[in-house]
Amino acid sequence: MKVRVYKPAKNAMQSGQAATKHWVMEFEPGAKKVADQLMGWIGSTDTRGQVKMYFETLEEAQAFAAKHKLIADVEQPKRRKIQIKAYADNFAFKRVV
Repeated sequence: MKVRVYKPAKNAMQSGQAATKHWVMEFEPGAKKVADQLMGWIGSTDTRGQVKMYFETLEEAQAFAAKHKLIADVEQPKRRKIQIKAYADNFAFKRVV
């Protein structure tokens, strides 16, 4: 069984980074999703798609996957490029319009 291990990205609508500290392990979808005939709800017979596990470190997630004989696909987080800005730059003489 394949699992995906990743560090979630920061929410674009918030400035905080609280949800980006832990590593997340999710199972790959095992069955296709189908629409219910009567109500139109989307469902699946695969219950592993509902499971998310959180780990403090990448090593803990990899150890868990190895212990349970899971194939871990690790996605490394991308580095953020931080541009330091100041409010005064909006009124600078060298400002490009």
